[in-house]
Amino acid sequence: MKIKKLILIGASTGGPGHIQKIIKTIKDDFDATIVIAQHMQSSYLKSFAGQLNNNCKAEVLLSKDGLKMENKKIYILDECYKLEERYENLTLSRQSKPSNYSPSIDLLFNSLTPIVKKIKTMCIILTGIGSDGANGALNLANSGATCINESEKSSIVFGMPKAAQELNPLALQLDIEEICQKIGAF
Repeated sequence: MKIKKLILIGASTGGPGHIQKIIKTIKDDFDATIVIAQHMQSSYLKSFAGQLNNNCKAEVLLSKDGLKMENKKIYILDECYKLEERYENLTLSRQSKPSNYSPSIDLLFNSLTPIVKKIKTMCIILTGIGSDGANGALNLANSGATCINESEKSSIVFGMPKAAQELNPLALQLDIEEICQKIGAF
């Protein structure tokens, strides 16, 4: 597997501002790959990816079906995607909409569980309504990934992080500033 470190981020209501905070803290020596599933209409995600790219030292790309992922890049999912291992590459594979959420955080997280032992993985659930990502984060944790849920203190809406914390009380619960520090040290 060419990608050695992977950070998966799921967010919904309040997420764009928190993702901006994370992106702005990425340093020149950043050496992981980040995949972001932000609940948002796909028509807005192209603009969101462009804004992030203007504020980040790493390249930010919008997802596309069959895209081979590269180290030191950030990928914004514009629809429902899963990660697949193909010929020792990690690729994005577009899926039909499996739930009420698009992109689906659970789909993204669950897709990595079969190969998480090959890649050092961190999954993060940020602010948002509902429970998307909670089951996938638990499955990743059970497979060996580091899981972080945003704290109630810094969440705009504590629904998604709360649901994930209830399923996996051993997951780290951190404020957005602490999450930025963990990503920087990953």
